[in-house]
Amino acid sequence: MENLFSHPAPDSGQPQADAGDLEPLVFTVVVPSTIQHAFMGFTDHPHLWWPLEEHSVYGAGSHVEFEENLILETAEDGRTSVWGTIDDWQPPLSFHASWYPGSTPLWSTELRVAFRAVEEGTEVRLVHDGWEGAEDPQATRKSYAEGWPGVLAAYSRFMGGAVA
Repeated sequence: MENLFSHPAPDSGQPQADAGDLEPLVFTVVVPSTIQHAFMGFTDHPHLWWPLEEHSVYGAGSHVEFEENLILETAEDGRTSVWGTIDDWQPPLSFHASWYPGSTPLWSTELRVAFRAVEEGTEVRLVHDGWEGAEDPQATRKSYAEGWPGVLAAYSRFMGGAVA
C-alpha cells in the first residue's frame, strides 16, 4: 500500500484475525516546546507540516486544516474531503476523532492524540484504534502502522524536534 489513505487490496487468502483482536497502534514523539505550542502546531498548522505528497486524498498542493469539529482537506480546485470528525476537544491536552480519510464515517476508526509535558518539552502520543470500524481491518491497520511514523516525523521536524 503506497498511501496512508489508499484503500487496501483484497486479501490473498491469508487467515484473518478478528478485528477486535487487533491491537491499537501507539506512537510517540517528543518536541522541544510547551504543551500549548505543541498542540497549536499540530492542530492550527497541519498545512505546514503534513506530508500531503504521500498521505492525502488530493495530493501535493492541497490544504489540510482543523475546522470546527472536522479535519478537512481541500484540493486546489476547491473540492473537499473530510478526514475525521472531532468528538472530544480538550486543548491543549488532547483530542479524539472518528478517522476516515478517503472514506466515509461508515468505515471510521478512532484516533486520539494527547500532549503531555516531559523534561525535554512535550510528548505527543497518538493512539489509533477501532479497527473493527474499517472496511478491511487488518489491511487498514497495516497501512497506518507504516504511515504514521513518517507523518509524526514531519510534525517533529516542523516543531524543531530531533528525527531518528
